[in-house]
Amino acid sequence: MLGRKQLEPKKDSFIETSSAKTVQAGATFRLIVSFMLVVVVAFVAVEGWRTWRDYRSAFASARDSVTNLARATAQHAEDTIRQVDVLTASLAERVEGDGLQSINIPRIHNLLVQQSKIMPQLHGLFIYGPDGQWIVTDKEVTPETANNADRDYFQFHRAHDDRNVRVGEVVRSRSTDDLIIPISRRLNNPDGSFAGVLLGTVKVSYFVDYYGDFKIDDKGALVLAMRSGTILVRRPFIASVVGKSLANSEIFKRYLPNSTEGVAEAKAVIDDTERLYGYRALTTYPLVVEAGLSRESITAPWRRDLQKTGFVLVFLIAVLAVFGLIVLSQLRQRMMMEKELHHAHQTMRDMALTDSLTGLGNRRRLDSALLDEIRLAKRQGSSLALIMLDVDYFKRYNDKYGHAAGDDCLSAVGGAIQQAVKRPGDLAVRYGGEEFTVLLPNTDRAGAAQVAHDILEAIRSLNIEHAEHPLGKVTASAGITTSQPSTEAVTPATLLKAADAQLYSAKQQGRNRWCSADVPTQ
Repeated sequence: MLGRKQLEPKKDSFIETSSAKTVQAGATFRLIVSFMLVVVVAFVAVEGWRTWRDYRSAFASARDSVTNLARATAQHAEDTIRQVDVLTASLAERVEGDGLQSINIPRIHNLLVQQSKIMPQLHGLFIYGPDGQWIVTDKEVTPETANNADRDYFQFHRAHDDRNVRVGEVVRSRSTDDLIIPISRRLNNPDGSFAGVLLGTVKVSYFVDYYGDFKIDDKGALVLAMRSGTILVRRPFIASVVGKSLANSEIFKRYLPNSTEGVAEAKAVIDDTERLYGYRALTTYPLVVEAGLSRESITAPWRRDLQKTGFVLVFLIAVLAVFGLIVLSQLRQRMMMEKELHHAHQTMRDMALTDSLTGLGNRRRLDSALLDEIRLAKRQGSSLALIMLDVDYFKRYNDKYGHAAGDDCLSAVGGAIQQAVKRPGDLAVRYGGEEFTVLLPNTDRAGAAQVAHDILEAIRSLNIEHAEHPLGKVTASAGITTSQPSTEAVTPATLLKAADAQLYSAKQQGRNRWCSADVPTQ
């Protein structure tokens, strides 16, 4: 026995030394790995910052592009409409001065033809009487049934005294079947009554051709729309899109009400393409232009550069990883050997402290834990509880069912005890034979009583048949002791003795219960 006590410190010292070497090797390994990770993170951070900078630069450049596109298309639209506005104003003054009743149709026709040739955007010039009949146009032939009284612009001018030019939605020409934008103004008689309408029509194809000259991506878009959102012209041009509304788009709902010009990133309501738009509302006429570059085209060069950067970064990381693996391989092998050795010693130590039948701790583990917990409770001023349990009539059980069944019974009881012990710091052990002990740090009398109650209830719930038991099933008895090591002299022996005494009382009082010196028997 003495020799054994002398050998045990050497065994523990070896384990501690082995553990210290493993910890040191592990620290070295972690240091090397950490250094490699820092280098990799530095590479990634630098390239990430550069990539983010390039990403922002790409969008900044795209913002400038769409802003300039919007400005150019807005200026073009305004100049185009203004030229027709000025022309129709001059013609209206002449026609009203001469009077529609005495108008010299051949002379006015020649004038309209001359003006149409000068202005490439014009599809035609028309003068209608108060009933909508064509009076004179720049066309060589006037349809016999030509009447535009049903047109929206004609009805508007007939109902309103407004003398300003009016830009209407796209219609299809009755003379050429072309898509046109009507630009009209009211004609008055000398008394101010409605005399007719002077109309100048702009070819939609004029804007389509102009927008087609811009170098934008295949998914880019240029739009000319009414302030209400109705589309007049769009690139790419699809006839069925003309006349559709953008009123529910992000730009018309969120941005235009707050600013007449700007840049916005939004998804198109026409084709669901995400674009960066520059938008601008014309100052003189109720029109809005949008110039959009697809997000895909903006980010495509950036993505290609990102892929190249990624390949280079992966290559550098791979080189560093290979170098690191060469450096770490020997260290890892050494660590694995030391870890396996440590694990083997730890397994042996755990086996020495564990009951092989129940999987609970054994008496040696309890002896070690009792000393530690008494010291800790003394320092912290906390209470300490100990429960000692014994399976009732276990000898009779063995005699009746055999030792193999007895082992199964003890294993099941051990599992029930472990299940009832909730806290990680609590310790359940098989003390010997059919006796078990539960150590409860930082637990008062009431807490210990509750744990004892739960354990006995868990054992009863197993419903293990015991024909030699008055109740017909396996039960257990328990003794509880609690102490305050900071205020009283406590040793492992005194705790065990006190708990054993309470266990004896429980046995004497009929078993299947617990006893405590300070709590009524349950």
